[in-house]
Order: sequence, then C-alpha cells, then structure tokens
Amino acid sequence: MTTDPLRPIRTAVAGFGLSGSVFHAPLIAANPAFSLDVISTSDAGRQAAASAAYPGARTVDTPAAILERAGELDLLVLGTPPATHYPLAKAALEAGLDVVVDKPFAVHSAEGEELIALAGRLGRVLTVFQNRRWDGDFLTVRALLDCGALGTVSRFESRFERWSPGVAKAWKASATADDGGGVLFDLGTHLLDQALELFGPATVTHAELQARRPGEKVDDDVFLALRHDSGVTSHLWMNMLCAQQGPRYRLLGSGGGFTKHGVDPQEPFIVAGGSPSDPDYGIEDREWTGMLGRDGHLDRLPTERGAYPEFYRLLADKLTDGGAASALPLPVDPAGPVEVLRLIEQARALA
Repeated sequence: MTTDPLRPIRTAVAGFGLSGSVFHAPLIAANPAFSLDVISTSDAGRQAAASAAYPGARTVDTPAAILERAGELDLLVLGTPPATHYPLAKAALEAGLDVVVDKPFAVHSAEGEELIALAGRLGRVLTVFQNRRWDGDFLTVRALLDCGALGTVSRFESRFERWSPGVAKAWKASATADDGGGVLFDLGTHLLDQALELFGPATVTHAELQARRPGEKVDDDVFLALRHDSGVTSHLWMNMLCAQQGPRYRLLGSGGGFTKHGVDPQEPFIVAGGSPSDPDYGIEDREWTGMLGRDGHLDRLPTERGAYPEFYRLLADKLTDGGAASALPLPVDPAGPVEVLRLIEQARALA
C-alpha cells in the first residue's frame, strides 16, 4: 500500500493516555497532511474525551480493532505501554501500515532490531517518537555546539527530575523491567537519546538504579555515567522523587559553559488546553533563560522555540514522497533508539 499524496495520511492512534492525548493526537490534528481517523482506548472516560476533542475520529476499544481496519488506513501511531510496542508494531507492519512507535521503541534491543529488519523487508516506514529532540532547550544546546561557542566540550550533564511521590498510572504500578517499567525506560530514554544525538556513540561506565517510592517495582531514581567515543563524559540523572531539582543542562567546555534550568513548555501548554497551532506554542518564559560563559562573565541566552510539530512535518514529507522508497530522511531513524536500548541493557547489567 502506497500513501496517496492527493489525500491526507489516514492515521490511527492506539492509546489515549498522556502520549496519545497530549502528544500525538494534537500534533496530528494540527497538521493538514494527516487525518485523524481512529483512536483506540478501553477507558470509557478517555473514549468520551477523545470523541469530544476529535469528533471526526472513530473511537474503538483496542488496537486490534484498529488493525481490523488496516485497509482503510495508512499509518498507526502506538502510544500504548512499552511491552505492547513490539507485538503491535510487528502486527501493524505485517498488515501493510507504516508505524510510529512512542519511546521506548521496545523493551529489548533485539526486538527493535527485528522490527527494523521487518520494515525493511516489507518496504514500510518505521520511526520512533523521540519528541525531545525538538525541545527548545535541546535545540539551544545543539545550536551552541554547532557554532563552537563552548570550545571543546568535556562534560555534559542532563537531568529530568520531578516530585511525584505516588505511582499514578496503573500499568506503571505493576510493570517490571521486562514490561518496560521504571524511570530508566521512561525519562531515561529521552536523556540517553539526546546524549547520543549530541556526542555520538557511548558506553555506560557507571550505573545507579534505585527504587525509593513505596510500591515502585523497578527504578525511580537513576544516575548514569557515559563515556562517548568522542571523548565527552555524560552524566545523566532521572528521578521521580526529587524535592529540589538541579539544572536541566550543564555543559562545560574549553571556551565556556552553559547552564539551563526548567523544562520545555510544550507538554504543559497542551495539557492546559493550548494547540500546536497557537502563536505562542513552544515559547519559553524568559525567567528560564540559560546562562552562557564563565563565572563573572555570564550572558543570558534566549531559548530556541520548541518544535514538536517538526516530527510530523518530516514524517508527512517522507510518506507523501514515496514512503520507504523516498530518499528523504525519517524524523527519527529507529537505529538510534535501538542504541538507547543497548545502553539501558548495559546499565542494568552494571547496577
């Protein structure tokens, strides 16, 4: 099945929790290259919310009900729990659909490799929603590195820390590491992906994985040290029980440093009822501006505008240009998320 460039890309979203309702559905609905045709969720309240927000989309109970309509669709977006990613992506590819998988790509790197090989054999597009490559602060860091403002970077520090003393989601409360549970699979997937994007291949040299919240079955407090082949050392923190948060980024180089607090505003903007089409979407408040230079000689550096819609713009270009046969790049090459899974496996072996 080839996507018809004269009609919108017929899209289904499986799952309408945070991933489906805050990230995928709003971004798809805001892009005229796509039509949001089907949403699956077994929760009655979420079905009602999906129908209210997207009256043109059919709501069904399960991803299986989406696959039954594969001949009427072009694309399946998986916003379901991690343990379902591999079997659902495999079934969707075999049903003739192109597939977006939310992070983590799979639970095991071997599963990710198998999905990449399957998509290649079938001539289907397969990509992974590593949306935080388009965080405004990450785009700011990337621009700093591209222009050489820090000189030779030796240390990269990156954090996702939150105060969330309770495990809110039912599937997370019961999930083991084999189910893709824990903060390393959740927030850690973003941190590892960003570190690899900025500084290239790496090896985990030290790992601390702790479970501190009552009822946590896997990990909610993690520290990783990475050594990149490029010579950079990355220190990554992810913590769900953090009463005082450290800087989101700190980079140290031979020509200066950069320190940035705060978290990209795109997610809370959508949660509060905003749209990716709004003129102030992705713009960070000035109070979170990062500091560039060295102590005693610091300048404020405005944060780049966040750009999650770029993922679906690039995907639409790929699909309408011939899909897997097109020379245009994927928004995210799934080989990168497989490397993230390998690092997670290294960390678990060390801890």
